[in-house]
Amino acid sequence: MSFRKPLSVSQHISSSPFYFAIYVILVVLGNVGNSTVIAVVGQSLLRETGAVRSSDVILVNMAFSNMMVSLVRNTVVMVSDLGVEIFLSRDMCHLMMGIWVWLRSANVWSTFFLSAFHFQMLRRVAPPVITLHGPRGPPKSLILCFFLIWSLNLIYAIPGFIFSKNGDENSTETLMLVSSTTRPLMGCIWDFPSVYSGLAFATSSMVIHESLPICLMNITNLGSLLTLYAHGHSRNTTNKSQDAPVVTRIPAERRAAKVILALNVLFISSWGTNVISVNYFNYNRGSSTEFLLIVARFANMSFIAFSPIVLAVGHRKLRAFIKSVLSRIISVFG
Repeated sequence: MSFRKPLSVSQHISSSPFYFAIYVILVVLGNVGNSTVIAVVGQSLLRETGAVRSSDVILVNMAFSNMMVSLVRNTVVMVSDLGVEIFLSRDMCHLMMGIWVWLRSANVWSTFFLSAFHFQMLRRVAPPVITLHGPRGPPKSLILCFFLIWSLNLIYAIPGFIFSKNGDENSTETLMLVSSTTRPLMGCIWDFPSVYSGLAFATSSMVIHESLPICLMNITNLGSLLTLYAHGHSRNTTNKSQDAPVVTRIPAERRAAKVILALNVLFISSWGTNVISVNYFNYNRGSSTEFLLIVARFANMSFIAFSPIVLAVGHRKLRAFIKSVLSRIISVFG
């Protein structure tokens, strides 16, 4: 492992005081915010005596995937922007490139899973069966979904463990994927057997981890809003269908739907900007490439940084924790 100064033009631009200050703020928000979600919501789950709330377990899983991406990738980018570049060996590049692809891909589907779970819950035609003396912990079906998300994305990340290599300070990336990195990080770059195989993997990544999740998020979130509207409308009519979805807490579910909608809009805007920028690099290489790659870096981080703030608005325990912290700060400096 060696330490050298970064020389690329994009790194000089992105490490200017203005860009670096913004990126530091985003990284700190991502690390602190998501760790707070894990700590507060996770502590409430551990205190549950019976069956835990599945929605809170999904929130912890999403926040965990956010935090891992922020720690393993975005924090490393921030450190390299301080002026010191770390160059890994070939074997370590195999490992880190695979981990980056795995965590980023799992992060996308963990985010979608929150929207899908809320839609499925609203479409349920029978109330949930809750037993006071049942098994403690999340449902087995939920654990299975988490296992599939993380294991299938690990399988998808196998090319990252194989088709990568270590470069030096003069290396430039010839292929970029939203699910991994938009610059040679720690000297690691893609090394596919041919240009066509690399573009094939980039195209499949664009379809599987970029286009498909966004479409599914829009469908499930729209379905949730229509279900809530239909149920609210049915309450004002005398003839209620026995097969109508059971939604017993309409105000709470509407708040949850608004929070999930806000998360989806935030994800789609940041993810979409990243997709456009990276694929412009892969397929066009026009005069705007340098600027778009900088935009891609900030878009890549914005969802991870701001999603805990959106969750805090809609989650009662997170709001209570933040109010407690703010009141203590005011009492100390007041």
